[in-house]
Amino acid sequence: MSIPKISEFTIRRYANAKSYQRGEAYFESGAVDTITRRGNFLQAEVDGSEARPYRVNLSFDGHSLTSATCTCAYNLDGWCKHIVATMLVCVRQPEIIEHRPTLEQLLDRLDHVQTQRLVQELVAEHPQLIETIDRHVIWMTSPPPQPKKLKSLRQNIFDTNPVRRKVRQILHDAVRYLEDGCEEDPIAEELLSLVQTAVDLSERGEGNKAIAVLEAITSTCIENWYEVAEYGADYDEIAWEFNNAWCEAILTAELTSEEKVDIQVNLEVWQDEWDVDFGLSLEALRQGWDYPPLVQVLQGKIGEKGAWEAKIPDYADDLALIRLKILERQERYQEYLYLAEAEGQTRQYLTMLGRLGRVEEAVKVAQTEMNSMEEAFALGKTLKEQGALQQALHIAQIGLQLSGNCQYELGIWASDLAQNLGNKTTALQAKKIAFQAHPSLEEYQNIQELAGEDWETVKAELIKILRVYSSWESAAVKVDIYLREGLIDDAIAIAKELTHYHSDIIHRVMNAAISYRPEWVISQACRRAELIMDAAKAEYYDAAVEWLRKARAAYIASARQADWLKYRAKIMEIHARKRKLMGMLQGRDME
Repeated sequence: MSIPKISEFTIRRYANAKSYQRGEAYFESGAVDTITRRGNFLQAEVDGSEARPYRVNLSFDGHSLTSATCTCAYNLDGWCKHIVATMLVCVRQPEIIEHRPTLEQLLDRLDHVQTQRLVQELVAEHPQLIETIDRHVIWMTSPPPQPKKLKSLRQNIFDTNPVRRKVRQILHDAVRYLEDGCEEDPIAEELLSLVQTAVDLSERGEGNKAIAVLEAITSTCIENWYEVAEYGADYDEIAWEFNNAWCEAILTAELTSEEKVDIQVNLEVWQDEWDVDFGLSLEALRQGWDYPPLVQVLQGKIGEKGAWEAKIPDYADDLALIRLKILERQERYQEYLYLAEAEGQTRQYLTMLGRLGRVEEAVKVAQTEMNSMEEAFALGKTLKEQGALQQALHIAQIGLQLSGNCQYELGIWASDLAQNLGNKTTALQAKKIAFQAHPSLEEYQNIQELAGEDWETVKAELIKILRVYSSWESAAVKVDIYLREGLIDDAIAIAKELTHYHSDIIHRVMNAAISYRPEWVISQACRRAELIMDAAKAEYYDAAVEWLRKARAAYIASARQADWLKYRAKIMEIHARKRKLMGMLQGRDME
């Protein structure tokens, strides 16, 4: 399976301008040390500010990239510079990617004895692996619980000591990282990986096992948190995930009254000790599936308060989504629809109708109940999967008129669908709406191709959109399009407001303006060069000279070479003691 085709435009779309610029610099400097592909996974090591390289992991399927993660501490919008550098390798130098066999392929080469020997050697080399192996062997070989025979939570379903030891080890190791000033979060990822094992148990219907695992994780984590507390370690995200996992496990398990009391006591003590809110889990424990308003809803008797008899809490949506997840898993689809309708989960309601093949009903409800682009996008994709292409396009068109945060993605998707259906008018309109949300030169050119003979009219609309568009990364795309259309004054207006961080954009505008507006080029280029030279920043002299080259070109383009030589002589006199700068200014290309 080949890596999905990824363009540099896609990379720019998922990374902010600064991350892209730095990632490109990392790529060009060869910071991507190793890059290896195994099946649908690609891993790279990227040198950075830490002694150890950062690890980038990419996952993909046959059609697209599904995830991109990095071990660095970056938490702003979009991809970090390390992911950008790795993606640029995939785009520009795919031949250097080392293709290696997947784990399955490697293990297929070994017989039973060789596999055992391999595991023994790995444990000898990495002793801590024995705990992980111990835990997984227990989970894989333990017989399923017999809920009817359980009398209380204190009756062990299986040995959770390996889980407790793992939590203690995670916190202990985190201390070492935090003492070293590590910027990465050494706790959340590993703890949440453990929590996911409990979620997996719930998803398999083994709620009692999930509760035993969660009790071991939660209690051990809280008991030993003092180790990392003094370093300012944050547990908000962890507690939120604990709460959701507990809720799902509680609603999946078969619990006795005594077990419910034990869980309630534990959750209340933990939330006091950790000063967090386990209200979601406690409410799930109180209600179960026998809560009268819920029972009424699941029978199709939906009142004004939905599945609640008192004040609706802030976590009502979270509880509803977890219940829906369980109902879907149990194939209780009609009850799913009743609950989704009662709790205002429009997206889940509509998409389930679509998945059940009730297409016309889904479309009819959507026309009055949809409130966001996201809901329309989800339903549209579901209808497309069902083969109802015209209905999917109709829903997408409605969605593009609603509020939401996926205007670009929905517009592109709707345009592609309309083109496949031969509906050029709708395809063009959807593309324009997508361009309005996220302009780019690539989409501008795509729209030109779609517009055909109507391009001049459409172009005027796009330029009007572009002039009012504003975002932190809008300068580059505006300049791209303005220069393509010969709108030099518009490009100059953008460049005037940019700092040296956007030198590449300013240089592009100057190149286009040298003959058209030489005086602007001269004044801007000389001013920027003088700021560097006056500050005596030797490491930036090459940048100053590059600005001066633009000024020289503008002087020559306006038949004023003598004025250039006079200016050059003046700055050489002022900065005569700066040897490095003098060497650069005396070159033949500066005469």
